[in-house]
Amino acid sequence: MSVVPGVPPARYAYLGPEGTFTETALRSVPAAAKAELRPCATITIALDAVRDGEVDGAVVPIENSVEGSVAVTLDELAVGEPLVITREMTVPVRLTLLGRPGSDLFAVRRVVTHPHAAAQCRRWLAKHLPEAEVVQAPSTAQAAQMVANKEDEYDAAIAAPLAAEKYRLSILAHEIGDNGDAVTRFVLASRPAPVPPPTGADKTSLVAFIGDDHPGALLEVLEEFSVRGVNLTRIESRPTGTALGRYCFSIDAEGHVTEKRVGEALMGLRRVCADVRFLGSYPRVDKLPPTMRRGTSDDDFRDAEVWLARLRAGEGA
Repeated sequence: MSVVPGVPPARYAYLGPEGTFTETALRSVPAAAKAELRPCATITIALDAVRDGEVDGAVVPIENSVEGSVAVTLDELAVGEPLVITREMTVPVRLTLLGRPGSDLFAVRRVVTHPHAAAQCRRWLAKHLPEAEVVQAPSTAQAAQMVANKEDEYDAAIAAPLAAEKYRLSILAHEIGDNGDAVTRFVLASRPAPVPPPTGADKTSLVAFIGDDHPGALLEVLEEFSVRGVNLTRIESRPTGTALGRYCFSIDAEGHVTEKRVGEALMGLRRVCADVRFLGSYPRVDKLPPTMRRGTSDDDFRDAEVWLARLRAGEGA
C-alpha cells in the first residue's frame, strides 16, 4: 500500500495489548503494513473506536475452533451503531507458558491467561501443573504483561510465543495447547460502506431477531436459506438482553448479498423476523466456493423471473 501525500495512513484498532493473536491477525492484512495500529484493552473499546470515527476499522476475535464463538464480539456486533465485516482471517493457536527470566516451571503456583487459552490447555495444566491456580485476564498478551510487571505475584502466563519477546519473558514450556490444530478466526469490522463485489468464494454474516416466541420460529429462519440452497457455516442463539427467553440468531452463510439466492433469503428473513441486521459480505479466508444445487444459481433465478413475467403478461408458460 503506497502512502498518498497529504492523506493520513489508515488507522486500525485491535484487542491488545501488543503481542496478542489479534495483533498477528491484523498484521496479516496488507493495508496494515503502513497503518497506525492501536491496541485496545477490550473488544468493546476497539469496536467503539470504529463507531466514533477514531479508527478506520478494528480486528477482533469472533470464533475459536475449540472453544467456539467469542460471545462479546457477537453481542457487540448485534447492537449499537451498525458495523460491517469486511474481511476475515485465521491464526493458528500456538500457546506457550511464559515466566520471568530465571523462573522454574515446577515453582509455578499462579497462572494468568485469557479464558479461551486456559480452556485449550486444560489437560496440559492438569498433567504438569495440577496444583496451580489459573486466573483470568482480558487477553493472553495482557497476561504476559502482568507477569512481566510482577502484578499480584503471578508466576506465569499462557500466551503466544510473540509475547515472550515483547515482554522479555522466558518460555517455560512450548506448545502446551491440547489441540495442535486449533485456530482462531478474526474479523475486520468497519463502518458501513458499499459492499465489495463478489469473489465467488464469499461469506455473508447477519443477525436475525425473532418477532415473537412461537413453535417453529427457528425453522422459519432456516427455511429461508434451505429452500434457496444457501448453506450456513455457523448459526447460534444469543440472548437479546430484553427479557428471559428472548433470543436473536447470529448467522454466517455461504455466498454474497448480490447473489440472487442470498438476496432473496435476506428478503425472506425480513418478512418473518422482527429485524435483520446485515453484517457484511466478504471473501472467505479459505477461498472455498459454495456448492451450488440445481435451481439455485443466478441464471436459474433469472429464468424463473422471466417465466413468471410471461405468465403475468398472459403469454402462457
